[in-house]
Amino acid sequence: MEKVLLLIFFIPTLIFCQDDNVIIEKTRKDKEKEIFVNDLIAKMTLMEKIGQMNQYSNFYDFTGPYPKNFVDSLKFEQLKQGLVGSVLNVSGVKKVKKMQKLVIDNSRMKIPLLFALDVIHGFQTINPIPLAESASWNLELIQKSASIAAKEAASAGINWTFAPMVDITRDPRWGRIMEGAGEDPYLGSKIAVARIKGFQGNNLEDPLTIAACAKHFAAYGFAESGRDYNTVDVGLKTLHNVILPPFKAAAEAEVATFMNSFNELNGIPATGNSFLQKDILKGDWNFKGFVVSDWGSIGEMIAHGYTKDLKSAAKSAITAGCDMDMMSSAYILNLKSLVDKNQIKINLIDDAVKRILYLKYDLGLFKDPFKYCSEDRENKNILNAQNRKISLDIAKEAIVLLKNDENILPLKKTGLKIALIGDLADDKDSPLGNWRANGPKNSAISVLEAMERVNKNILVYESGPSLVNKSTYFQGELDINYSDTSGTNKAIRLASRSDVVVAVMGEHGLQSGEGRSRAKINLPGIQESFLKEIYKANNKVILVLMNGRPLDLSWVDENIPAVVEAWQLGTMSGEAISSVLFGDYNPSGKLPVSFPRSLGQVPIYYNHKSTGRPGPSDNVFWSHFNDEKNDPLYPFGYGLSYTNFKYTNLKVEKLGDSSIEVNLMVENTGNRSGQEVVQLYIRDSFSSTTRPVKELKRFKKLFFEKGERKDISFNLNYDDLGFLNDDGKLFFENGKFEIMVGGSSITALSQVIEISSSKE
Repeated sequence: MEKVLLLIFFIPTLIFCQDDNVIIEKTRKDKEKEIFVNDLIAKMTLMEKIGQMNQYSNFYDFTGPYPKNFVDSLKFEQLKQGLVGSVLNVSGVKKVKKMQKLVIDNSRMKIPLLFALDVIHGFQTINPIPLAESASWNLELIQKSASIAAKEAASAGINWTFAPMVDITRDPRWGRIMEGAGEDPYLGSKIAVARIKGFQGNNLEDPLTIAACAKHFAAYGFAESGRDYNTVDVGLKTLHNVILPPFKAAAEAEVATFMNSFNELNGIPATGNSFLQKDILKGDWNFKGFVVSDWGSIGEMIAHGYTKDLKSAAKSAITAGCDMDMMSSAYILNLKSLVDKNQIKINLIDDAVKRILYLKYDLGLFKDPFKYCSEDRENKNILNAQNRKISLDIAKEAIVLLKNDENILPLKKTGLKIALIGDLADDKDSPLGNWRANGPKNSAISVLEAMERVNKNILVYESGPSLVNKSTYFQGELDINYSDTSGTNKAIRLASRSDVVVAVMGEHGLQSGEGRSRAKINLPGIQESFLKEIYKANNKVILVLMNGRPLDLSWVDENIPAVVEAWQLGTMSGEAISSVLFGDYNPSGKLPVSFPRSLGQVPIYYNHKSTGRPGPSDNVFWSHFNDEKNDPLYPFGYGLSYTNFKYTNLKVEKLGDSSIEVNLMVENTGNRSGQEVVQLYIRDSFSSTTRPVKELKRFKKLFFEKGERKDISFNLNYDDLGFLNDDGKLFFENGKFEIMVGGSSITALSQVIEISSSKE
């Protein structure tokens, strides 16, 4: 007994000592970093400091001859003089090493460059677009996805990515919806942290990790009408409770950098917004990293009508807390003059430069400016088998089964004649999606290739009409085919003499992303009319969707028996889709964003407020459309499986004075094993400020064997039941709360609990 007591006594002491040593070591390293950086800044000229705040995109091939263009030659000389702190869009060990060497060999202070790239969902091994990854609800896999992207990028000389994008959005018209985690702040926060951990690892000095960047700060996803770069006007409660939580989670996860956004917020461009960058980010949240502008966004404040010229734009941006200028040249041209004329204080420059140099120190660049320049790592770590396997795993889990009438899926591998139709089925480039970094063109596995590997003898392919008139591609715009029906008759004849049709349709990979807002979100071009003709010939149709946003699928849902949401899944796209179609993988994805019934419902989202007239009512005077239902076609959190899950035995009880325990049972009642995302939502029944009808607060993705039951438990703190006030402070009120659980936001079970706590 005495020995046991001794062990009990000493274990906490040992744990305390270990934690204390970690804190002491971190404090020591931070102090060393501070001394080093302060000493460096003290030796720098004003222009050398400003140079660290200056970022250029790649402007010539550094393995080639000296640039002859005047602007490029000027930038070249600035590099040599140490007047550039970072470059973007330069990758590959040879190029990175050449540029870094130019700076180290020629500049007075020999401060190494940061090399940045939009590594959004992979470097060369392209993983599913972020919206698709979010549909997996698998935080571990999402972290792995970011980790292999970081490993490949770092091996090619990159040490900083402009990801993750953590903008919450409710509007599928917005092209950049593909780049984020959808409509929910809780899910978005969890995914933001997972991706940051994947990119940054446990230590930025690890040469296979890269610095992450939380963007776009803030409210970019709320652009009016879903039109990119447009005005944003939201209230403080929406800002604090919906828009900012993923950013705060990113700051708490110690993301290295933030990027501000193109939009204005309540009349002030985000790039010049002190409330966002100084008061909230660097003030309330105590963020220690640095803020980079988006491409040219400092200069764009002139077009906003907020500043009269580039000089006043530079003053506005630096005063508001923007530390690095991406591609405006506003800082390098104007900050010295502003300091010399006492229009800004030197301490603004010093603070920005210190933050930038801190990151370079954390990355280990001062110890070895060429640490990311290993050709051996570059040859070994890019597009290898392990990376492709992880990419396939996440691609499979990203697929959402939207409809499966009469269990038409999965397909048999023998004894069928399958018509595979649609030019996207044989497309090896579009599945890579947008923001594909250095993904080789036409490097995706197509659906046709993958299905032929299963059994070529049961498959016949016809492309039908093309989605895009590829010959007219120009500057990122796509000429969608609205008139050429070539190939339609062949495809219809094939459909008529086949047992089942697999139609692969959707958006081209470059129809979503930055600058790709759509006023119409139906199947582009003549695809829907083509699909209707196929359906007339053979009503056993499985529609496989490749898209970067929610689409209007009203006719599809009414008529097509099976719908597979396959997004744009990257390098391993075809393999993942084929594995779901043939049942080698049981789909488990759940929607991270609502799909509308029609465009007129947009914006549509599950966590909306109730009106004073929620309805339904026998008269016309309640909040509704006269020509459409209120609810989405496919709700947030929704996704089918090849098996079924039953929810029972919900029990909610208070634990002490600060938490709630939620218990339930989930049973796999089907005849296949599979995964289910068990989701927990709350509703504050009444409050001093109106609250959403539902809010996601917990989820678990669990594997169930055929017939297996699991007892599942969640714990909620009273903080989870609260909300943020206009000052961003957490506020909790006593009262009744409804606890809801299920396999989507259309929950299966609920129970009301009354909370009375001294915490109020």
